Amino acid sequence: MKKSVAIIGGGPAALLLAAFLDSEKFEITIYEKNKSLARKFLVAGNGGFNLSHGESITELLSRYTPITFLNEALLGFDNTDLRNYLASIDIPTFVGSSNRIYPEKGIKPIAVLRAILKALSTNNCSIVYQEKWNGWTSSGALQFESGLEVKSDFTVFSMGAASWKKTGSVGDWFSLFTDNEIATKPFEVSNCAFEVAWNKPFVEKCEGSPLKNITISCGGKTQKGEAVITQFGLEGNAIYGLSPEIRQQLKSTGTAIISIDLKPSLSIDKILSKLKKSTAKNTSLKLKNDLKLSATQLDLFKSTVSREAFLDLDVLSKTIKNLKLTVHSAAPLDEGISCVGGISLEEVSSSFELKKMPKHYCIGEMLDWDAPTGGYLLQACFSMGVLVARALNSKE
Repeated sequence: MKKSVAIIGGGPAALLLAAFLDSEKFEITIYEKNKSLARKFLVAGNGGFNLSHGESITELLSRYTPITFLNEALLGFDNTDLRNYLASIDIPTFVGSSNRIYPEKGIKPIAVLRAILKALSTNNCSIVYQEKWNGWTSSGALQFESGLEVKSDFTVFSMGAASWKKTGSVGDWFSLFTDNEIATKPFEVSNCAFEVAWNKPFVEKCEGSPLKNITISCGGKTQKGEAVITQFGLEGNAIYGLSPEIRQQLKSTGTAIISIDLKPSLSIDKILSKLKKSTAKNTSLKLKNDLKLSATQLDLFKSTVSREAFLDLDVLSKTIKNLKLTVHSAAPLDEGISCVGGISLEEVSSSFELKKMPKHYCIGEMLDWDAPTGGYLLQACFSMGVLVARALNSKE
């Protein structure tokens, strides 16, 4: 006789879990509180639909915080495995110039979701919509807001966290676990904009302008990419990946210091040599013509350093490689791409089973882990779903 697996929530981790479960052994049902599945997955696709990242597994493993938590899941189902799986359901992918993995051009997020749903149907997975999980009955059955009660052999929670609330991820399951003595951590925003107190003339002129081909450093970590000037401060992949380090400094001291390298490809000595050899009439032209600083980079530089530092070529060269800015706060939780917090990692086994509640699992953003944008978040969710599926499939 088949055993039952109840999956609460229908995001990416849940979808791959349901796809990889052995339907010869299990009755598989997803219970989704919304009218449709994977709303955050679809919304994320509006900004460039990268499904994973194409770097080596060694590099991939290093992108997650805490650094070893997801090793088993990622080693068991890595970015190559994901591409192979997607190809098997007629979603071919390619590695872009940024090394991110995308569906082939012309394939929209909804087409990817439909292909996965077709695979779930083939795997005899049932989906029940508009059923919000509301805790457990006194007998241990799953209880839903509608009055539905479900007794399952295994339960996997995949309910998301608390960022992008418009997609349904509101974290309202939090107290249901704390009431059952499952340790949790408060949600904190990640992969978000960070506040910088720009001077008014600079931000009026440069709001919306990008800082391209830079690196930003904080707390001993460096992130390459670009950032965008906003009224609030800075946003973009060059600062999103530093969220853990910036959060830690904000907690410790109330502010955080970031360092921008405007010319990562050049050493201080090379910059100084170019400036000294320049025939340009003034420093601004030297920076524009000989170092190829963009207008936005030049404006940022002028708004940040003193006139004396700007005119001293030695100081100028060092500052181009180490332009320090003070971060005052992070954006609100609902404005972040992702968040940390949720179920403490100490509460789950290596297969994400709750230690205090055997046969109950938690996967996806419900758990307290972090990753930058660029496909890393989705890859981890997919990998966690597959790991739990294989753990359940291996049970007698």
